[in-house]
Amino acid sequence: MDADRLLAGYLVAARGVRADWQDAGLPGADLISMSDCVVDVVPANRDGWDDWFDDPVSAERSRVRADRPGLRVLAVGIAATDAPAVLQDMAEAGYGPDAGGVMGRLARREAFPDVHAGRARGFELVGFDVGCWHTWTCLGGLVDDVRQATGVRPGRWGLIQDEQEARRAAAWLTTSGLGDPKVFLWVPALLVDVSDHEHPAVTP
Repeated sequence: MDADRLLAGYLVAARGVRADWQDAGLPGADLISMSDCVVDVVPANRDGWDDWFDDPVSAERSRVRADRPGLRVLAVGIAATDAPAVLQDMAEAGYGPDAGGVMGRLARREAFPDVHAGRARGFELVGFDVGCWHTWTCLGGLVDDVRQATGVRPGRWGLIQDEQEARRAAAWLTTSGLGDPKVFLWVPALLVDVSDHEHPAVTP
């Protein structure tokens, strides 16, 4: 994996099940995603405007307090080479580094903790859209479009297991313009399950 990775933050998210409107090429159950388009995400604050936690401890506490089966704490990493474009994309949507959250961490170039890498689940193609993150699996037909154009397809948990394949798919999807008008820039986000219990990992 690319060692030069930045921390976007931590999410508390439920495991998902493929909905009828999602591509048939996705696994039917046990999907992992950072997008609240396809999974339930526990808000990090009481007003519900921010889903991102600054650290795994507060995220884990929120997971336990929620007392719901299937919730996981996900650490989300963005390659440092993708950060400038992501920051520009968010700035064009009216967000600034002083807002904190994901943009603040990327602007500070907060390093992705090495300790998380061994529990990586894979890469998800995501794009920012005015306060939320879309995934390639929530905009109908993109999974199949990417497969036909690049041969890249989601594997276990609905994620791409190889980073170079994920980068190639994200580059093609950005160039294709198929995410318009919601997403113009696609990047691969590394999703790592850092929940406080043991389960097998896949190393991308």
